[in-house]
Amino acid sequence: PYTQDDVGRATKGSAEALLGKVYLYQGKFDEARVVLDELINNGPHDLFPDFSTLFENDNENTIESVFEVQYTDLEGASFDCFQCSEGNIAVGFSGPRNFNGPLFESGFSFNVPTQEAFDAFSEEDLRREFSILDIEAFAIENQDYNNGAGVSWTEGFEHTGFFNRKYIPRQGDSNIGDQNLTNPNNYRAIRFADVLLMAAEAHNRGNGNEALALQYLNRVRARAGLDDLNVAGSDLTQAIYLERRLELVGEGHHFFDLVRTNRAAAAIDGFMTGKHELFPIPDIEIQLTGNRWQQNPGY
Repeated sequence: PYTQDDVGRATKGSAEALLGKVYLYQGKFDEARVVLDELINNGPHDLFPDFSTLFENDNENTIESVFEVQYTDLEGASFDCFQCSEGNIAVGFSGPRNFNGPLFESGFSFNVPTQEAFDAFSEEDLRREFSILDIEAFAIENQDYNNGAGVSWTEGFEHTGFFNRKYIPRQGDSNIGDQNLTNPNNYRAIRFADVLLMAAEAHNRGNGNEALALQYLNRVRARAGLDDLNVAGSDLTQAIYLERRLELVGEGHHFFDLVRTNRAAAAIDGFMTGKHELFPIPDIEIQLTGNRWQQNPGY
């Protein structure tokens, strides 16, 4: 079914979205557009109207959520037992180190966006402020915090001045638990915006309906406060690629988009075609099969 009484369980829509993503990876664009159109036209999902609050704890499992990994703060964890946690460890990793200021809690300053990622957004794009935290700009905006002491933090490893705002731990949540290791903020694995952009790509790169592809693309752009585009062919393809990067930044999709569209070698320093499309299989896993498995190429 498209809905489950037990919120968080996979649905028909989850399966259709994942199948469509697999078809895209395989270059089966016609198959992808059929299954993704089915979900768009017959499923219960839509874009959540307010992007600025989409990733707050209070907005888990919204109409936009096609598949969402559920987390809770009920079971604690430690650095000796990450697997003991029932919370989202990645949230704590994303926060500014030793942060003292409003809205956010401290974290470990990992998973930091780059200047290039920030600059990919236009100034008119409403998503930029709520996707990537510019810590210096935030400090200026809140210079009167704490009776004029202002905002402070410690620079972490490979500090860029930017943080993944979508998953920075928040202050004042009613269910914050241990912010670093048992954070209850769910991971939005597949959003309806992702589905719309996958369907747009499938129509554009296959034998589909380019007008419909453009409609899907502009539907996502409209929520971001951006004007409609009127492009076709390869220009539409590039527009869809860019929109996926902007809409889904910090959610773990961009690397895999680059790989499946053969753009990784040009975009990532040190990427070796024929090797880095795959991760290495751990040696212990090969040994446990009696060495019947073959290591992935290049490792």
